[in-house]
Amino acid sequence: MSEETREKKPIDIKKLLKSVLAFKSSDLHLVVGSEPQIRIDKELRPLNLPILNAKEVEEMAYSLIEDKQKKEFEEHNELDFSFQLEGIGRFRANYYRTIHGIACSFRMIPIEIPTLDEYNNNPIFKQLVKKEKGLILVTGPTGSGKSTTLASMLHEINMTERRHIITVEDPVEFIHKNIKSLFSQRDVGTNTNSFAAALKYALRQDPDIILIGEMRDAETIGAALTAAETGHLVFGTLHTNSAPGTINRIIDVFSGEEQGQVRAQLSSSLVAVISQSLIPRIGGGKVATQEVLISNPAIANLIREDKVHQLYSQMQLNQNETHMSTQTQEIVSLLQKNIISKENAVKNSNRPEELVKMIEGL
Repeated sequence: MSEETREKKPIDIKKLLKSVLAFKSSDLHLVVGSEPQIRIDKELRPLNLPILNAKEVEEMAYSLIEDKQKKEFEEHNELDFSFQLEGIGRFRANYYRTIHGIACSFRMIPIEIPTLDEYNNNPIFKQLVKKEKGLILVTGPTGSGKSTTLASMLHEINMTERRHIITVEDPVEFIHKNIKSLFSQRDVGTNTNSFAAALKYALRQDPDIILIGEMRDAETIGAALTAAETGHLVFGTLHTNSAPGTINRIIDVFSGEEQGQVRAQLSSSLVAVISQSLIPRIGGGKVATQEVLISNPAIANLIREDKVHQLYSQMQLNQNETHMSTQTQEIVSLLQKNIISKENAVKNSNRPEELVKMIEGL
């Protein structure tokens, strides 16, 4: 196709985003010098379209944002936001600059929030969300479904409890309708200046439950721990790959003299850590593995006494009573059911050596 023909027929960004839905993919990427590409089951696949030039990407990018967002992007060269297109779906977007021009990444967000049962989540989750106070963390790498799991947990509360739920996100992803609960959803950068600022004032807004989209720094984590200690149920996320690793990450954010106090706060306020990853299914699609740590007196004592390295072995004891599980056990179960391949199992394991030994022992 000639340049002249392409100028007369600009690419419709809305049609491209519709293709994300049509192909049941998770992401759309627009990068100068490449045709548009979508991600299906963790793999990028090019759409059968012409290679994009800088002008085309810029026109598509700017067609979706307002002047205020355009100004922010031109000042900082980064932009995070979410939006909804009628009849197509809801998306989380990130704009950034490369050496060749603007690039865009779009993540598909389901409009209908799935229930905990729909994604075969651990049945213990329904008990965890009934807690009156404490800290529940859902962790995992980017694209592991953390936001979906958290949305499903809040949806369960919404269907069963009369609570005031404040969410602080960057950007807001799932939009909750008030069923039994009352939602106040805040977008960092638009409705509040920062996670820390929102949390500071959240305690004056009569919340029962607070969702923190990302616990990025010591100030935000400290505020979350305080909220969890003072009678609120707090949900948060971190980019960590295991439940014990999450505890270490939180403690390591603080300076040495502060770590003793943080361990004490964590030991008293932690309810659970759910560490999640997505693994390609045999035949297509993805399946979640969820490592679950649930606080009990033994777990709390190990955190308080700075013995986090012993948490993993504690998670393996009396699991029928504690309802805990490790990622290795979850992966082995999926292998035995022939849901995932051995190659993908090992590739996505946070303890590959342990997994290989267990597979050899089967």
